[in-house]
Amino acid sequence: MITNYIKIAFRNIRKNKLFSFINVISLAIGISASFVIGLMVYYDFTFDKFHKDGSLIYRITTQYSSAEGESYNYGVSVPLIAEVKQSVTGIQLATSFFTIEPSKVMNASFSKPFNNPEKVIYADTNFFKFLDYDFLAGNAITAIDAPNKVVLTESRAKKYFPNKSYNAIIGETLVYDDSVSTKVTAIVANFKERTDFTFEEIISVETGKQSYMKDQILDENWNSTSSSTQLFIKLNSEKSVSAVKTQLNELAKKNASEYSIKYNEHRTFKLQPLNELHFGGNYGVFDFSEYKADRAILYSLLCIAAFLLLLGCINFINLNTAQATQRAKEIGIRKTLGSSKKQLVFQFLWETFLLNVFAGMLSIGLAALLLKVFAGFIPEGLHFSLFANPLIIGFAVLLIIIITFLSGFYPALVLSSFKPVSVLKNSVFSTNSHISLRKGLIVFQFIIAQVFIIATIAVGKQIHFLMEKDMGFKTNAITYIRTPWMDSSIEKRQLLLEKLKTIPQIEKVSLGGSPPASFNTHATNVLYLDGKKEIRSNIELLYGDENYLKLYNIKLLAGRALLNDTIHEYIINDTYRKTLGFKTPQEAINKMVGEGKNAVPIVGVMADFNQRSLKLNIEPMAFIGDWNRKGYSQLNTIHLQLNETDSRNWSTVIDKVEDAWKTIYPESEFKMDFVDNTVAKFYEKESSMTKLLNWATVLSVLISCLGLLGLVIYTTERRVKEIGIRKILGASLLQLNLLLCKDFLILIGIAFLIATPIAWYGVHNWLQGYANRTSLSWWIFVICGLGIVLLALVIMSIKTLSTASENPAKSLRNE
Repeated sequence: MITNYIKIAFRNIRKNKLFSFINVISLAIGISASFVIGLMVYYDFTFDKFHKDGSLIYRITTQYSSAEGESYNYGVSVPLIAEVKQSVTGIQLATSFFTIEPSKVMNASFSKPFNNPEKVIYADTNFFKFLDYDFLAGNAITAIDAPNKVVLTESRAKKYFPNKSYNAIIGETLVYDDSVSTKVTAIVANFKERTDFTFEEIISVETGKQSYMKDQILDENWNSTSSSTQLFIKLNSEKSVSAVKTQLNELAKKNASEYSIKYNEHRTFKLQPLNELHFGGNYGVFDFSEYKADRAILYSLLCIAAFLLLLGCINFINLNTAQATQRAKEIGIRKTLGSSKKQLVFQFLWETFLLNVFAGMLSIGLAALLLKVFAGFIPEGLHFSLFANPLIIGFAVLLIIIITFLSGFYPALVLSSFKPVSVLKNSVFSTNSHISLRKGLIVFQFIIAQVFIIATIAVGKQIHFLMEKDMGFKTNAITYIRTPWMDSSIEKRQLLLEKLKTIPQIEKVSLGGSPPASFNTHATNVLYLDGKKEIRSNIELLYGDENYLKLYNIKLLAGRALLNDTIHEYIINDTYRKTLGFKTPQEAINKMVGEGKNAVPIVGVMADFNQRSLKLNIEPMAFIGDWNRKGYSQLNTIHLQLNETDSRNWSTVIDKVEDAWKTIYPESEFKMDFVDNTVAKFYEKESSMTKLLNWATVLSVLISCLGLLGLVIYTTERRVKEIGIRKILGASLLQLNLLLCKDFLILIGIAFLIATPIAWYGVHNWLQGYANRTSLSWWIFVICGLGIVLLALVIMSIKTLSTASENPAKSLRNE
């Protein structure tokens, strides 16, 4: 029986090669998109699933609330660590660690330095009780129980001590930043499963008290919070969550500062479940990777995959129900010979399954291609090899079975419902319900396609607007170099600055902090007394010397530049001027901000510029010098303006800059960044969304047009004799083409009318998330409507014109 079904299925597939091809291609596109998207979703949702009692593990984070809004920090104040370990009930275990950034580490055995080692932490003794590491040498009990001890992962051990066995590495010395000496006490295996705990060097926290982190590790101030201070807990049971939250809130309230009480600011300690860690949300992970998983994007991807699959299934349903009458005699004869409706349904489902198998095989190749296309969008650890995972294979098989029923069940019912008597009398016709269904499905297909097209154009227009809009400062031909932050010597930075001034292709140089727009934020809270009321504001701080504003072409609206880079003076931006209530920039000059001996004069007002993405509003800001140079100099970045008209020789200039760098910092890595590249990074998420929408649009239009082409071919072949008669009676090719295309064009027009408000609503709401946004122009909808109509007309005309141009005698020969 099965063999017979297979033979009949192959016979029908060969007989209808074109329609089978359209069905296979449509389904393959949808299945390949589902494979890739399913892989991405599986990858991101399976992080840190292997930890023992993972459902009981939480990270404690900090949330601040004030009249100005909410802010978040994924660290905690250091005193909270001891309180949680000693007094909070409902917790079976707690561990804390501090993420650090050493400038270098040296293998004492042969004095080989390794610059800027990443993924290094200072951890307490509970760390290895909390996470299940596999110890290849040494043991968890004594690994970091005393000062000057470090544990390495196997990958880092091989890097620092090549050609040595793990046991031979135990006892070797590593020196951090030329001052902190440690002994290797253990080697642990890198986690094989996906995890965000990618630490490579775990140093005992007691060692950190000898390093630059000493002040932070010993900080007893409840109101000092750093994102590098991490605290994790393991609850006794899931029922303990509410009780622990209550105790944390009480600790936050008990240790609130007088300032926060006076100005109605609140701090809350939040519990972040381990399964939420990878997605970060408002908090981030550990800043060890540029890739940030986003639930919203993953859910959007799932929707796109579902739509593409649905479009492929619609093609299958439309083409098979349209062809139903061509198989009527076969069905009638098989029913007369005793076949039941159940057998016929199974036969047609089997044909559908075979087509889906072909589509699935083709989709594997397409999936590999899509992974390459989205290489910049997906995380590095996501590889094609994941398709060998049994869960992924099971998902693929299940998906093909679901698609088989989704796309094949209704056509199978239609085909198997024909009555033998009607079939053998040649009185079988498509019912109005079948025709209406096909029309409805065509409308649905083009609604999806046009929504994607409108969204793609609108998102692209917004990103172009963001990229082209003036940030308020010069970005072209400006680069910057961050000096080694561990080397706080201002003299070295000034010496490098002087060397760079001698390079003729460099037009301007400045020593400052971060560029005007960056991912770094330095802020403080300041008080202004206007004689009647207090105005307290958070302001961002921008650091630089007297040449900084000139280099970035930031205009002064009133006042003067800084006298030098150490005197205490403010140059505020226009937004802060408005916050303070001054009607004009000139009114703000010489006013004092701050109290008593900490009061600082405003000597200038600079024009507003965007400190970060144009998605955000401009915040109050002050430009200042290097006030705390004796403690830690904030002037750690050298800014360079290159010759715009000589960009072909920039590589030569960069080589000269690197040579100058090596004379000052021979052991440090040289890295130069362009400001316009930094600005572009603000919109990486939007750029990824555009790429995603572009592909979704192309694929949805392709599937819809393939389905349309199949139906047009079927319709014109059914109306060949009608076309011949009309042509004999004098109808022109244009009239015949319009006659054959008219019904489909009406359906596409209906789809456009429905898609327009849906797309407008979605894009309009998306644009509300941007402080600076483009308009949702009417021409976007016109271009979409005309474009899809013209595309459909071209596709339909390929077949209709070729049919209409044939000799009428051919089509009427058998009449």
